[in-house]
Amino acid sequence: MLWISLNRSKPVPLIRQVYTDIRAKILRGELSAGDKLPSTRKLSEELRISRNVVLEAYDLLLAEGYLESRRGSGHFVAPGIRLDAPAADAAGSERAWTAIDRDSDDGVIDFRSGVPALDHFPRDVWAKVVQRACREAPLSALGYGRPEGRAELRRILSRYLYRTRGVQCRPEQIVITSGATQALSLIAKVLLSPGCSVLLEDPITLDIQTIFSSAGAVLHPIPVDEQGMMTDCLPSGKFPRFVLVTPSHQFPLGGTLPIQRRIQLIRYARDNDCYIVEDDYDSEFRYDSPPINALQGLAEERVIYVGSFSKILSPALRMGYLVLPPALVERYQEAKWYTDLHTPSLDQLALGLFVEEGHLEKTINRVKKVYKKRRQALCDALYAHFPEQVSTLGSSTGLHIVAAFRGTSFTPELLTSLQTAGVRVYPVEAHAIVKGRHHDKIILGYGNLTEADIAEGVRRMKKVLG
Repeated sequence: MLWISLNRSKPVPLIRQVYTDIRAKILRGELSAGDKLPSTRKLSEELRISRNVVLEAYDLLLAEGYLESRRGSGHFVAPGIRLDAPAADAAGSERAWTAIDRDSDDGVIDFRSGVPALDHFPRDVWAKVVQRACREAPLSALGYGRPEGRAELRRILSRYLYRTRGVQCRPEQIVITSGATQALSLIAKVLLSPGCSVLLEDPITLDIQTIFSSAGAVLHPIPVDEQGMMTDCLPSGKFPRFVLVTPSHQFPLGGTLPIQRRIQLIRYARDNDCYIVEDDYDSEFRYDSPPINALQGLAEERVIYVGSFSKILSPALRMGYLVLPPALVERYQEAKWYTDLHTPSLDQLALGLFVEEGHLEKTINRVKKVYKKRRQALCDALYAHFPEQVSTLGSSTGLHIVAAFRGTSFTPELLTSLQTAGVRVYPVEAHAIVKGRHHDKIILGYGNLTEADIAEGVRRMKKVLG
């Protein structure tokens, strides 16, 4: 019998309780590599819960790499997973802590990534919570605020992130920022100095490269494959300030970092006394399995977690956050104060109401259905027009896919020809640190395009690419 403790009075869903308990047993070594788990039917009977709950918990463990499924035999613990608890230290390691659719001026269909479905933004609900926040706000919200943000919002976020992303933090570890860009800029401001080393996935967002290189850091690229950062390539002797990863949905190629690589990365950070910066930019939108848990939940003392509401709701909100190891909190509060004093207080209160009353999760669940249809429309159109030429990457999560065209090089001249034909696409090569590996790939965002625009955009691509 697999002993699992369930508490039906907790706000945490039973699926996540089963998943969390099994995951903890694997990480602690109570379940070893090769151990067979009970069948879903047997475990559901023992726990007196629906078999679907166990099925979904197992599916999530499979998706993250904790389990292996053997046809006709069942589920087994995957190898290479045990993660020893960190040694206690003074840092407190024991604490459980644009509307870019079709441009009106030129008629170009723009496949820009990272833009949510602006036509599905919940205007009426947002207007009501903004009005309430303004009407009910305490007088303190009308003056200068704390640099780390309103306590109300940070308490709500700590609960929300634990429930939905497995993030372990107290409200005091959260700093509210004006979007993810400011969060990354604060990381550069606090941790970087001229000549220091930073390890980045390659490719990775050009903006991130620019933020860190502008602070004087030396960027060391780590290649990625279909599973994200190739942690076997982490170098010795570099002693980086941090390693930046997008483990739940690598940008731009779309891989999900499996648990074995996550553990290897954590061990590297501990051995080299550096931090891991986890950019969790759009992982709420996972279509073929439940959302993957954040890396932060495995090593809160080493991970700086970056989140944003730009891709969930709207870039216009300019609302993001950092979840920090306790040892870094004061330094980031000071850096935030000297950057812009604080993020607008009334907006924070409105967002807190929006999250606490369940509107955020309702919005995510609603637009996921929209994105799933738009993703399918894009893949169908690509394979219909380029059946022998195209392959796609990273289609299981997020608001974009990468399309690789055999025998094609997306040169500046070809991109200009596509623009002239009325379609704008974005080359992966523009985000590569080491050039020459991704000249055949383009990023195609679909979040803010209708299915009709997607079909028309691919038709225009066909005219140019042949």
